[in-house]
Amino acid sequence: MPASGELIRSMNYVEDITTTLRRICISIPPMTTEERKRLAESLRTAVGAINAAIADLDKAGPQ
Repeated sequence: MPASGELIRSMNYVEDITTTLRRICISIPPMTTEERKRLAESLRTAVGAINAAIADLDKAGPQ
């Protein structure tokens, strides 16, 4: 089954998120302890949004 434009666009967004996370991981070593704590808190917020999106996707929808 061919992918819709919306699916392709959404999958590209996920790829962008993955690329951004790799860049963030590269920037962590020189950070101070306080900076690391602040970044971790920011990422925890993002995890909540990602988990909510996954839950929405897991719900049965139109076929």
